[in-house]
Formats: sequence, C-alpha cells, structure tokens
Amino acid sequence: MIAVVHTVDGAFAVDLDGEEEVTIWDGPRVEPEEIVLNLPRLVATAATGAMVLAVVEAKPPLLVSHDSASTWRATGHGLPPGRAVALSEENPDLALYATRNRLYLSRDGGRFWAALAVELPEIEAIEVRGG
Repeated sequence: MIAVVHTVDGAFAVDLDGEEEVTIWDGPRVEPEEIVLNLPRLVATAATGAMVLAVVEAKPPLLVSHDSASTWRATGHGLPPGRAVALSEENPDLALYATRNRLYLSRDGGRFWAALAVELPEIEAIEVRGG
C-alpha cells in the first residue's frame, strides 16, 4: 500500500510498508468524495463501507464511526491537530491521518496510531492506494 500525499510542493508517494520510502508522485490526483456530516468544527472526512473517520478541531482530533456515522467514538488522544484523513478501500482498518508535515498510520481501525518517520512539505490532502 502507498499513501499519495499532496503538498504545497507537489505530490509524493510514501510506501506504508517501508514507511520511509518516498518518491515523486506523477499519477492523477483523486479528489475525495465530500461526506456531509452534522459535526461541529469539521476539518476533513473519509469513509469506506460503514467506517467513517472525521478530523475535528478538538482534542482528541479524530472521531470514528463503525456504523455509517450513527454513533461516534473519540480517538487519536495525543495526536496534534489534523488536516486530512484517508482510509484504504481494500482494508478499512488501515487509516492515515495527516498533520501539517507528518503522517500517522493506524492498522486497527483508528484505535492506535503510529507516526511515520518521513517529514513532508505542508500537507494539503492524502489518499491511500493499493501498492
């Protein structure tokens, strides 16, 4: 799996298995589907199947729903404020969260998050694609 990270300086592909391999991305940019949610201070959203992740201007900065946004659970305690979020279509347990310059990866549906070693220019949007 790779993360396509759109930044102010262009797009980069980050190998989520190697977590440090970064290359220039020259593929197309896919605009995320807009998800309308009735949540205060909403920054960004991502959904796959019944799983929905929402970045909010709060502490913790993430909300996760496993029932198509009927109920929510706060997650991401300790994470800095976020800018974008993405879910893998093949594996919704794989989630990616972006702050200003850093990526965080969850392989368990947003319960636990780990910072990736790579630091990038200012992040605007992210995508998860099959590798």
